[in-house]
Amino acid sequence: MASGKATAGLLCGCCFLAMLVGAEDPYRFFDWNVTFGDIYPLGIRQQGILINGQFPGPDIHSQTNDNIIVNVHNNLTENGVQQRGNSWQDGVSGTNCPIPPGKNFTYVMHLKDQIGSFFYFPSLAFHKAAGGFGGIRILSRPRIPVPFATPADDFTLLIGDWYKAGHSALKARLDRGKRLPFPDAILINGRSSNGATFTVDQGKTYRLRISNVGLQNSLNVRVQAHTMKLVEVEGTHTVQNDYSSLDVHVGQSLSVLVTADQPVRDYYIAVSTRFTNPVLTATATLHYSNSKQKASGPIPAGPTGQMDWSLEQARTIRTNLTASGPRPNPQGSYPYGSINVTRAVRLANSAAQVNGKQRYAVNSVSFVEADTPLKLADHFKIGGVFRLGSIADHPTGAKEHLDTSVMAADFHAFAEIVFENKESIVQSWHLDGYNFWVVGMDGGKWSPDRRKDYNRIDAVSRCTTQVYPKSWTAVYVALDNVGMWNLRSEFWARRYLGQQFYLRVYSPVESVRDEHPIPKNALLCGRAADRSTRPL
Repeated sequence: MASGKATAGLLCGCCFLAMLVGAEDPYRFFDWNVTFGDIYPLGIRQQGILINGQFPGPDIHSQTNDNIIVNVHNNLTENGVQQRGNSWQDGVSGTNCPIPPGKNFTYVMHLKDQIGSFFYFPSLAFHKAAGGFGGIRILSRPRIPVPFATPADDFTLLIGDWYKAGHSALKARLDRGKRLPFPDAILINGRSSNGATFTVDQGKTYRLRISNVGLQNSLNVRVQAHTMKLVEVEGTHTVQNDYSSLDVHVGQSLSVLVTADQPVRDYYIAVSTRFTNPVLTATATLHYSNSKQKASGPIPAGPTGQMDWSLEQARTIRTNLTASGPRPNPQGSYPYGSINVTRAVRLANSAAQVNGKQRYAVNSVSFVEADTPLKLADHFKIGGVFRLGSIADHPTGAKEHLDTSVMAADFHAFAEIVFENKESIVQSWHLDGYNFWVVGMDGGKWSPDRRKDYNRIDAVSRCTTQVYPKSWTAVYVALDNVGMWNLRSEFWARRYLGQQFYLRVYSPVESVRDEHPIPKNALLCGRAADRSTRPL
């Protein structure tokens, strides 16, 4: 990576991947050629990341327990799924060596006990700003009941903010210690306004899988003259409330059902930024199959500020306790609210100048990359790469500083994590390898007394949560997945400039029952370059 040559790394938003394949489960094979190519999302030529010539990349269609084999050929010319017991394939720099230019790497993943809507994207060198993202849908097995009728069709909506400047220019700006400017536009499936069309038949119901794949902005989604019934959030079937508009914060995914129950014509799908001035808006078209009338009238307006409105909407998103998840047992059968918390963590984000450059921190520590992936250093017991305890589990008030921050955690601990945001922006936090229950969020300062207001019954389980300005969000998480897991801001410039760390969930037994062995084809680099994996 120090050479400045382009390397590839693939990260799946929220999906939990297991390395050991299931012998009796189906296989799905994908062969991806990753290249730079010309794209024109805003009518001007830009350099984008293409997968098999596509921008955005192809969707991954799968089913619970499928074995997914993805052979990635990295032909770049310069340098999101939950992984059960397998941070080896997490796709971030702390766990994996990048795929060298001109080389390939095969990901072998088992979608054990998972359903839902997710997305993948490149995690290295600020490549996310160039594309390389695509949708992931994991359907339930045929015998598992789903709490709604099978829709007539299933559409992916990848929404996100976008810049005219290329990813290299944006990265160079951050490397100089500068902040990113305001984005230039919103894209829907890689296109600006009126570029994407979704065709429906009158009277039928459709599923829209919406993911915010952008770099920093919360977005609001509306469908002109139609309501959206929320049915799933990041692998959890939800209480089926109807909404005229929905906030989707950066890094988040959800599914809605839309019934084409209006007079035959075309309608706007509108996406706009939240909490910004100015407000950016993009539109797509909901096209009735026999329509001869284009979308018209005012584009449906959405909320712009209204922070309290967004907070109240977030509290309405709850788990459907009687619906099945990936298994037939009800989602409400796990009593998360009555389990004793054995580890309490408080995380405060901050921004500061460090050595004269803009940096972002968690509990005063701004993360810097090591010369060796942390997972490899841990496995091979290579000293001096990182140290446990380099980040405190509570705000210290210390001056922001640089370190390769790794927090220790015990396997099978049940943790409370409180995200504290004293800044004036909306934060969005993601934990690889896990879903967590969002048990509380509110304005002001968190205190232990706020625990009495936690939702201990039907809090939504997801892997990315927002934290409103000068507010807090509390989550519960069962640390049942051994590995080295990235906990990060989904505000991508902040993550790039240090607002992340790794959670090392460790079992002293070191059994293959708890964590899969190092993959035979694992790439080795840094101080682990001269080591060896298992025999092929």
